[in-house]
Amino acid sequence: MVGGVIISHAVWLVLGSGVAHAVWNLLTKKSGNKQLFLFMIYIPATLTLLPAFISEMVSVQVPLSGYVLLILSLLIQAGYAYFLSRTLTFGDLSQVYPMMRGIATFLLPLCGVIFLGERLSAWGWLGLGLIALGFFLLSGFYGRKQRFQASGKVLSSILAVGLCTMAYVMVDKVNLRHFSPVVLLEISNIGFMAGLAPFIRFREIGWVREIKANGRLLAAGSILSPGSYLLFLFAMSMSQLTYVAPLREIGTVFGTFMGVWLLKEGKGGLRLASASLIFTGILLVGILGI
Repeated sequence: MVGGVIISHAVWLVLGSGVAHAVWNLLTKKSGNKQLFLFMIYIPATLTLLPAFISEMVSVQVPLSGYVLLILSLLIQAGYAYFLSRTLTFGDLSQVYPMMRGIATFLLPLCGVIFLGERLSAWGWLGLGLIALGFFLLSGFYGRKQRFQASGKVLSSILAVGLCTMAYVMVDKVNLRHFSPVVLLEISNIGFMAGLAPFIRFREIGWVREIKANGRLLAAGSILSPGSYLLFLFAMSMSQLTYVAPLREIGTVFGTFMGVWLLKEGKGGLRLASASLIFTGILLVGILGI
């Protein structure tokens, strides 16, 4: 009974994480300077968590490998932040968001089959096929008029975001053996900001003007962005990664819907259908694939 309650809590946490992730990506897409917006929304949480982070780091006893993985998590988050800002700058939210969320689920089992000799069930292969079909429909490669304007930039950035997502989730699942979710969130925040800082012209920023112009978006983003990953970290600490990770991708459909509905992006029906294919494929791979 207790185990069932814990799993139920994990499900709600991970679903909330997925929706929150989609919403803060929407807010980023609506902002002007994507890199500056992403940097600013991480400042409040980073400063708030810093005392607890320092307190735990000076008191916890962790093997050297634990600290190495913690630094690796920071570096991966830095790369994730940079490529995410590029993707949301050059691509429509309803087009790139489901691809960013699906690419990690597509590549991870495929690499396992090719390099590790692992096996997928028929449901798993069907799931991979649905994800691939969703990618193909969203990419627009089947018709010249529907291609990305900057297909090379967008597709390479999407791939990089997916690889970073896959990497930091796997690394942080191991990190949870040594550190609390609060420490991992703080490292994630620091890495995220570090990945954006070299590309922001801080001397040219009017901080007061920026806050007045985008105060509501910044306030919402500063809660939803770090909050979405904190919810996921708590969910991972309660249940198996293979169980909670696919459920987080409910955001693929939600993010696409918001891009079509709120941002008035084109090809709404096709993109919603494609995102639904990707989400269905993710569920099949994650739940029935092994």
